[in-house]
Amino acid sequence: MKDYIEATLSNRNLTFNEMKEAAKLLFDEGTDAAEISKLLTALAVKGETADEVAALASVMETYALRPEFPDRSYIDNCGTGGDGCNSFNISTASAFVMAASGVHVAKHGNRKISSASGSHDVLEELGIHNDLTMAETEEMMERVGIAFLYAPNVHPKMKRIGEIRRQIGTPTIFNLVGPLTNPVALTAQYTGINRKEFVMEYAAVLSMLGRKRAVVVSGAGGADEATLAGRNTLVLADNGDLIPFTLTPEDVGLMPASLDAIRGGDAAHNAAIIRSIFNGNRGPEFDTVALNAGIGLFTEGAVKTVKEGVRMAEESILSGKAKRRLEDSAEFCAQRLKQAVSQ
Repeated sequence: MKDYIEATLSNRNLTFNEMKEAAKLLFDEGTDAAEISKLLTALAVKGETADEVAALASVMETYALRPEFPDRSYIDNCGTGGDGCNSFNISTASAFVMAASGVHVAKHGNRKISSASGSHDVLEELGIHNDLTMAETEEMMERVGIAFLYAPNVHPKMKRIGEIRRQIGTPTIFNLVGPLTNPVALTAQYTGINRKEFVMEYAAVLSMLGRKRAVVVSGAGGADEATLAGRNTLVLADNGDLIPFTLTPEDVGLMPASLDAIRGGDAAHNAAIIRSIFNGNRGPEFDTVALNAGIGLFTEGAVKTVKEGVRMAEESILSGKAKRRLEDSAEFCAQRLKQAVSQ
């Protein structure tokens, strides 16, 4: 491990094979926690490369526990997080809207590490628990059309790493790797990163990992979501082709708004925002969810253009379908909890 730390500290990028060996050491219980912290910090300071990210993802994949979902198309819209924008849980809200629009969403996520509220913190506030068994997760997907994969449950090797990441307190390579390690065989993926210069490389990694279609966004204002704050930078990976494009809110019929308009807080605060959106309250939060859900629907192929996706997302919210999808998810978890208590 010391060799990899020294190489990274000297600003040398690790090769794919070097990073694979380093990754195995990261997950080795015998590796000193301080050395793990040093490597993660050094990689972040240097700036992670596509090879380093892909190598770590390939090692993590070998340790993952996989749900047995039926053979069909699945999409995830998990972002990298760590953008420092303190927005509410946009991708979590968007996932319900996408599912309500008829696509199957396998949402990968975690608790807060470098933000005020991670996806599973807000899900818990919304009544959706992360302690479902794998069989219950599979049943939830069949009944509700959406399932939530809590990273520590499907990546048991991540428990120790998670503790080290919390101690570091700032984004690491695991933020970049997180969206790449969904154990479901995804057909499509929509994800965001806060590194505009890395969008093309990240899309290439998703294509290498077998996604037939994927969209990567670096949001205006430095967010890891598409925002209303200006011109968003995106790349579409379509069966191996990498197609860059940009998108403003005006392009899809939405009004611009600053990042301040989508600020979030703790899990309870963010859950209240999501409920308000699903009750049909229009505003920047509503439009930001519609924008991101619309891009997700375009990524999955449910619509031909992002603008069509935004209109579909708006309809899913205003018709009450997104709210019902949230309620159905919470009800499913409540029933499982009652069954567990009665046994």
